[in-house]
Amino acid sequence: MRALYMAVGCGAVACATPAAAAIPRRSLLLSTAAAGAALQSEPIRLNGRRSASGAAKLRASADAAQAAATSFASKEEAFAWAKKDNRRLLHVVYRVGDIDRTIKFYTECLGMKLLRKRDIPEEKYTNAFLGYGPEDAQFVVELTYNYGVDKYDIGTGFGHFGIATDDVAKTVELIRAKGGKVTREPGPVKGGKTVIAFVEDPDGYKFEILERPGTPEPLCQVMLRVGDLDRAISFYEKACGMELLRKRDNPEYKYTVAMMGYGPEDKNAVLELTYNYGVTEYDKGNAYGQIAIGTDDVYKTAEVVKLSGGQVVREAGPLPGINTKITAILDPDGWKSVFVDNIDFAKELE
Repeated sequence: MRALYMAVGCGAVACATPAAAAIPRRSLLLSTAAAGAALQSEPIRLNGRRSASGAAKLRASADAAQAAATSFASKEEAFAWAKKDNRRLLHVVYRVGDIDRTIKFYTECLGMKLLRKRDIPEEKYTNAFLGYGPEDAQFVVELTYNYGVDKYDIGTGFGHFGIATDDVAKTVELIRAKGGKVTREPGPVKGGKTVIAFVEDPDGYKFEILERPGTPEPLCQVMLRVGDLDRAISFYEKACGMELLRKRDNPEYKYTVAMMGYGPEDKNAVLELTYNYGVTEYDKGNAYGQIAIGTDDVYKTAEVVKLSGGQVVREAGPLPGINTKITAILDPDGWKSVFVDNIDFAKELE
């Protein structure tokens, strides 16, 4: 994969970086570590030079023509298309303070494999992709390390990542033996029967270990907190074409969760939305980045988002310097997702 610049403006990216720990501009990684490039105030550069105005106009014209050609006859038609589109969660992007330390923890304690690692010294950042299987078939994590930035604020909005395993107790003991931090001992989830535990990585990101024998997708969920659950569910159903897999209210503990995704949660990675009674806003910090989602058509995807009332923060089109097409959006709570063209993504992995 090539590399992508990261937008760090407060209004555009859900996890803007404080001035004291400014993130350097990045090169375009299809991984979407910086799919907000178009939001930057300074011109996009290609190979270290300003893009030629003529090329930019041609590109804009082509993008406009493509967008115009994908109009739907109605909102219903648009939402129906999104449901039929070939989509899956590709990877989740977030920042870490010491990438080698984090890779060591994920491989030795969590059992992940380092799929690839890329250092971009001219842009002062490093990326690493880790998971339990190949990127073309499974959901993975993308770690981003920015030179000189050793600490980030995770905030209160990000919840945790989920890892499914055959035996939670055994997994927790292995993690503990390797020096991992266990923050919740194995036991039934509050208000349910599933056996879970929680561990924390060196940067403070929490991982929920779930007992789910024989799962084909070990890295199984990303949990984010939202201020209005019904609003969020409607957005992800209409704008993102996801399915509400289940919803569970726990009045005893004053929270409600909704599982959203593109297939059964025992076989696919899902997005877990959590609403805590009476809490309408959260601090998103500057650590968590976004989820990348595959699609057969980023132009139609962007149009569906707009028709649903959603916010497109990076118009559909090819990334500068490469032909990979993406579009970036924000949900009603400000959480970012980036849709990536399936064919282009596959080519980038070759």
